[in-house]
Amino acid sequence: MIALDLNLLRVFDVLLEERSVTRAGARLGLTQSAVSHALNRLRYVLNDELFARGPSGMQPTPRALEMGPQVHAALNQLQQALAPSDFDPATSERRFALVAGAYACAVLAPPLVGQLATDAPRAELVVAQYTPDVLDRMDAHRVDFLVGGLVAAPERFARETIAKEGLAWVVRIDHPLAKLDTVDVEALASVRHVVISPTLPGIGEDRVERRSLVTRPSWEDAGAFEAALAAQGLTRRVGVTVPDTYSALAVTSRSDMAALIPRRLAMLSAQGGRVKLIEPPYASPTVDVSLLFLKERLAEPAIAWMRDLIRAVAAAI
Repeated sequence: MIALDLNLLRVFDVLLEERSVTRAGARLGLTQSAVSHALNRLRYVLNDELFARGPSGMQPTPRALEMGPQVHAALNQLQQALAPSDFDPATSERRFALVAGAYACAVLAPPLVGQLATDAPRAELVVAQYTPDVLDRMDAHRVDFLVGGLVAAPERFARETIAKEGLAWVVRIDHPLAKLDTVDVEALASVRHVVISPTLPGIGEDRVERRSLVTRPSWEDAGAFEAALAAQGLTRRVGVTVPDTYSALAVTSRSDMAALIPRRLAMLSAQGGRVKLIEPPYASPTVDVSLLFLKERLAEPAIAWMRDLIRAVAAAI
């Protein structure tokens, strides 16, 4: 049996996440030389290079990728076993990790950060973008929560609807449609559209397990607009497809195109004078915004508290 200093495993765990000796040292309160020394000791014990320098940072070896989730989970379980059974947000220095898209970053993150600063002033919130390995990162407790338009998830995850979002059209502030008293379906069909579709598929294809995480492919309205067009014998003209709502807003504010985006985000942009909001002239369904987390983690006081905070903030927006 290999005897290891737990501090070495902690360095390994943080380095695997940060992929940078400098950032890992900053998180651990260690110098770069101390991190490098710990890594060299671990390389000797495990007889593996573990990390190699590359153009985009420290690249893990297959051995490091294999042992990474297990090491992180083991360290997390040990920390939970030694931690107090209660959670005091007023004094906690816990780091919460949330994966969210452009919508949640713009609409949910600001009030969540504000409330967190009030209720848990010493805690830290890390918001990261979606990646194909998000379920692995959640299983390894590297990510605590995922917010998005989730349709289905594996059984071990809880999926809760935290908000319902309507959709609205937006055009640039001086667009011809912005000057009309009423914008009907025919008027919307007369201009080209910006369509939002992420570059990553909603269903992962590299592992069978990941196929059960299904997200909405875009902020479209489940065919409601196409149905309204078809009823009048009209067709849609797509000018450009972009990966997220921020890109759609940027294109719309500088072109003659129109985009269908989440209503709350449209209102924020309209209040800032960037675009004009146009209500859909047809029946448009709402979209469920969901919160995803591992069911077993609700036994952790900190996770249960943060889940309640996210739900409360989402309910108030």
